[in-house]
Amino acid sequence: MGRKAVIMPSLFATFISTVISSLTNNFWVFAVMRFLSGFFISGSSATVYAYLGEFHNMKTRSRAIMAASTIFGLGGMLMPAVAWLVMNNTWAFDIPFLGITYKPWRLFLVVCGLPDLFCALSLLILPESPKFVLSQGRQTDTIKILQRIYGINTGQDRETLKICAIIEEYESLASRKHNEQNMKGNFRVLKSMYNQTAPLFMGEHLRKTIIACTLQFGIFVSSNGMYMFFPDILNRVATHMEQLGGNYTATICDAVINTKVDIREILTASDNATCDVKLDISAFEHSLVLEVLYAVGFVVIGITINAVGKLAILVFVLMGCGICGIAIVFTTIPLLSIYLYVILLMCGLAVTVVNAATVDLFPTHLRAMSVCISLMMGRLGSVFGSNLVAAMLEFNCEATFLISGISLILCGVLSFSIPNVQVRPDRRVREERLSISSYGRQ
Repeated sequence: MGRKAVIMPSLFATFISTVISSLTNNFWVFAVMRFLSGFFISGSSATVYAYLGEFHNMKTRSRAIMAASTIFGLGGMLMPAVAWLVMNNTWAFDIPFLGITYKPWRLFLVVCGLPDLFCALSLLILPESPKFVLSQGRQTDTIKILQRIYGINTGQDRETLKICAIIEEYESLASRKHNEQNMKGNFRVLKSMYNQTAPLFMGEHLRKTIIACTLQFGIFVSSNGMYMFFPDILNRVATHMEQLGGNYTATICDAVINTKVDIREILTASDNATCDVKLDISAFEHSLVLEVLYAVGFVVIGITINAVGKLAILVFVLMGCGICGIAIVFTTIPLLSIYLYVILLMCGLAVTVVNAATVDLFPTHLRAMSVCISLMMGRLGSVFGSNLVAAMLEFNCEATFLISGISLILCGVLSFSIPNVQVRPDRRVREERLSISSYGRQ
């Protein structure tokens, strides 16, 4: 199918489901559409790493992926501002034929979906991954893509780049011959899925797949699971500070326990309670700080990843964040506890480093699927982490942070087992697999 054939439809489908969810007046339709939005965006968010990585050779691939990942931090910085501008309003108007009252939160959903539409449209003018096209045996098309890229990058006539032939990767060549023999008959789609997935759990690839999936699962448990409760915990700390007044010493868990809400009071509350849709700008301050640190972190990692290597970055980020997670339990200075919490959540920086390592570990025909499966495990980690925190936070708060911190430290230790992770791109004399980027102008 190709990388674009996966990314573009999933982006369009994400935007459409987002728009539908903003116009529905039924909770279950809304829930299903939001689920589908997350389902569709998962396809493009995983495949894009393979798509980008296949335009680069081993030396520049990790840096390119990290540079592209800075958009997470930049987007995170913009989202609180956009949310405040859009949602901090009281306007509303009826749409009779839909039976809804259109309010700022509905518009905010559409605004959040616009990047999906813009990215899908931009892919219309971008070429398919040349390494993927080559892996399908289409040498002529691959050469045309390379010439097009050359023309865009240099501003010269694309025909001045003369390429007679390209040597294929041995693994891709063998895989294509195997697939051609097994793609005959019915159930071709299922066979294609099997051919791309099964090798990841066999032979030499099994160990690499397990390591990548375990790392992503452990990182997402903390980065997303703990982040879900970040605003609520900060609000509880602020409430606890107001209740006590003046200077005081207390841990985050003290604030969580002392501001615990009795669910029975909520269930017996009046159904006619008014919903306040306006948000105070102070609610976004700490989130904005976190996103700024994310953006800076991605830039720093992108600059240094070739010099220090992926292993050093993974160990520093995961173990550093894990230690901060454990320290939260014993810190009695509220402001310091919040800073440690922010650092704990920065373990998400390691997600993209693991993605870059995964792209390097697998051959072209398995690369996209390996990233997809590892990120799928990461998202399962998000679900597991958020439910774990929800179940434990008010009843065993200390254990919640200890589990998060210890799991990150264990992930840091596991990073040492990633094959070839200590080999830095700038010290490689020759790549293990030939890259089409190696072929220059003739």
